[in-house]
Amino acid sequence: MSIILGIDPGFRTTGYGLIDQQGPNLFYLDSGCILNKGKKISGRLRKIYLGITEIISKFQPDVFAIEQIFIAKNASSALKLGQARGTAIVAAENLELPIYEYAARLIKQAVVGTGRAEKNQVQTMVQHILKLTKKPNSDAADALGVAICHAHTHKTINLLSNNLHISKKRKYL
Repeated sequence: MSIILGIDPGFRTTGYGLIDQQGPNLFYLDSGCILNKGKKISGRLRKIYLGITEIISKFQPDVFAIEQIFIAKNASSALKLGQARGTAIVAAENLELPIYEYAARLIKQAVVGTGRAEKNQVQTMVQHILKLTKKPNSDAADALGVAICHAHTHKTINLLSNNLHISKKRKYL
């Protein structure tokens, strides 16, 4: 059993999603958004930090997975996104969670099967994978996608390392 917290960082809306990985099975725990409507940058960052800290305290995840920053055309937007992302990472680091980062293309590949998937496709596949009765909103779906990506990536790495370990023990004549 491993509880994974996925984060889709944003300056206005930070999505979060929690799943429980039990072997090959993934179970939905919770998801939502931390909404920021304040005018002061410091107030928005504080709200992200407190929101992430509260989620971690409530659900006690084993792992924190977050989407990496993509290159934005607008420098101001990229800076704000970086600040929001950094704030979320600091919240996880302060609570001593292992932190994993995934590129948006890898997340879409893990969830939908193509790195160029659109938001609606991610929502549909997250709903299907986690057997949800309705589609989560796009920010929560993206965060759940980050958690699903981590679960699939971590499972694959474990399988590969186990196979490597077995092949090292094997003696050839």
